[in-house]
Amino acid sequence: MATTVRRAVLTLPAAQVGPPNPLPGLRPLDETHVLDERSRDGLPREMARQIGFEPLRTLLPVPVLDGYGRERAEADLDTIVIENDRLRAIVLPGLGGRVHSLFHKPTGRELLYRNPVFQPAQFALNGAWFSGGIEWNIGATGHTTLSCAPLHAAVVPAPDGGEMLRLWEWERLRDLPFQVDLWLPADSDFLHVGVRIRNPHERTVPVYWWSNIAVDEAEGTRVLAPADEAWHFGYEHRLRRVTVPDSDGIDRTYPLRGEYPADYFYDVPDEARKWVASLDADGQGLVQTSTDRLRGRKLFLWGSGRGGRRWQEWLTEPGTPGYAEIQAGLARTQLEHVPLEAGAEFSWLEAYGPLAADAPTVHGEDWQAARDETELRLESALPRAQVDAAFEAWRPYADSEPIRSLATGSGWGALEVLRAGLKLPGTPFDESTLGEEQQPWLELLRGGAFPYPRKVTPPGPTLVGRPWRDMLETAPAEPLTEYHLGVAQWHAGDLAQAVRSWERGLGLAPSRWPLLRCLAVADRLAHNGQRAADLYAEAFDDLCQERRDGAEWSAATAALGREAIDALLAVDRTAEARGVWQRLRPAMRESGRFRLAEARLLLAEGDREGARAVFDAGFEVADLREGAEVLGEIWSALSDEPLPDRYDFRMRPPAAPDPARG
Repeated sequence: MATTVRRAVLTLPAAQVGPPNPLPGLRPLDETHVLDERSRDGLPREMARQIGFEPLRTLLPVPVLDGYGRERAEADLDTIVIENDRLRAIVLPGLGGRVHSLFHKPTGRELLYRNPVFQPAQFALNGAWFSGGIEWNIGATGHTTLSCAPLHAAVVPAPDGGEMLRLWEWERLRDLPFQVDLWLPADSDFLHVGVRIRNPHERTVPVYWWSNIAVDEAEGTRVLAPADEAWHFGYEHRLRRVTVPDSDGIDRTYPLRGEYPADYFYDVPDEARKWVASLDADGQGLVQTSTDRLRGRKLFLWGSGRGGRRWQEWLTEPGTPGYAEIQAGLARTQLEHVPLEAGAEFSWLEAYGPLAADAPTVHGEDWQAARDETELRLESALPRAQVDAAFEAWRPYADSEPIRSLATGSGWGALEVLRAGLKLPGTPFDESTLGEEQQPWLELLRGGAFPYPRKVTPPGPTLVGRPWRDMLETAPAEPLTEYHLGVAQWHAGDLAQAVRSWERGLGLAPSRWPLLRCLAVADRLAHNGQRAADLYAEAFDDLCQERRDGAEWSAATAALGREAIDALLAVDRTAEARGVWQRLRPAMRESGRFRLAEARLLLAEGDREGARAVFDAGFEVADLREGAEVLGEIWSALSDEPLPDRYDFRMRPPAAPDPARG
């Protein structure tokens, strides 16, 4: 059959993503993949340089997505199906362009871990993320902020004369347009993926990319890559070189043989073919390969311990098979950002398909023989030269204009194209995609003034790029303009000027709580805890007097309430923190995040039995952060008993006792 690209619908149990958090992300990233400074000693020079290359200070201008829950109901998700007579790929354009399924027809095998539910959890840089399939990670260390966001999608001509699916969007953390082209050559067992990231600016920018592939794991699953060493990261903020396959007496190429979650970044030689494979006990599974630009390969495993198993259940549902992740990236590790010069681009080709190898050799004790067997089978199924040729054949088509639109992403790219007068062949960011969020910024661009809001509402998102900051600085100094200007100045590192802008805006602001909250964050980060608590209390009081009905006001109340309670408890103002909690609406207090807050309040009030009763009754913190240990910390203050399984999300061994403390 000829390759086809068509729209379809996928129905499965799904939790709602919910509205974005309206509070700007001023605080430093709570990112688990951060190195202790001492661990940088001895790293290869290029790796150390790229680890230190322009790390993010904040998430701005991207909003946090933390309004999801854990109640699921049957929902219809829009999909795009790419199909030939060998493979069928199902893509979710409304959820970051994730490849949900890759089905090999001749063998009847699903090649990916296909999550049977859609359940957001706090793993993306900006919160909501979900597991399964193939994810396109761009932006900065971590899961992309586009995990649960819509991308533009259209049909374009494929290099073989058929049809190709193009996904594209404007990545806002680094202000970069990118595209992902997916096609199935006739009679091919491999999904071809062409990726391009362009830098339209007059400065060098940091680039991050990792293609993240979820695969089924079982006792006999082995992950293979062309490497004898790897860089291990185990959520203890250290990066250390280990041997492959054996490390600390355990063969770590079998994901279930480790106890705790860990990353293994394979040190693939420059001259080696770039590939990674996950093969089951019978020697069958999935292989990913690419042109050499995509140099990095990685295994992420959840491990067999209680915490890793609990996370697996959390991300899907009990009783479903577990998964591991095999990944491919621009650098050797995910802690690095690669410089992309002004006006330049990064582009490469990836291929995904089935692989069958001799099981005794793949699972034998001779690691070199296992690798050679896997690579030999890959070369037979898809020669390296054929991948390079497919890349060269695709490159002229990367600029092809869309033939038929299939889905629409955000309007942020259209706004940037208008502002800078950019020409981006192949990835049109049309003015028709401009929406309500972009409208005030479009008025600022065209008229030089930020518009006064037409109704009482939480302030919308702030643009923080230098050109927008310059426009805000020359615009009339209205309170809302001063608010947005302060956020942009804060993002640029001009903290003192940001505070001055917020203070200027406060004097005449009809809505004071957004400015008070920004000032509270500034004081808390400056270790002025009491003053921060004062400002949070005042901000929450102002919000309660102003708030209306509706999802955006509920989101603002929940977000500001959590921050206020935390700031007040930090300076032992427990009664005031309790007052904030009591002013939340009853349904909000029953949510898991505020049940946890109630346990903290009860503990601070000296009611250990009451706090223990909250845990005994059971609750689920829907947006529990990857690597968070707060549940264990509170439990240890309540009981000497082991942490119950339902609350055990620990991703690292307990800290060793400090000898200095006796």
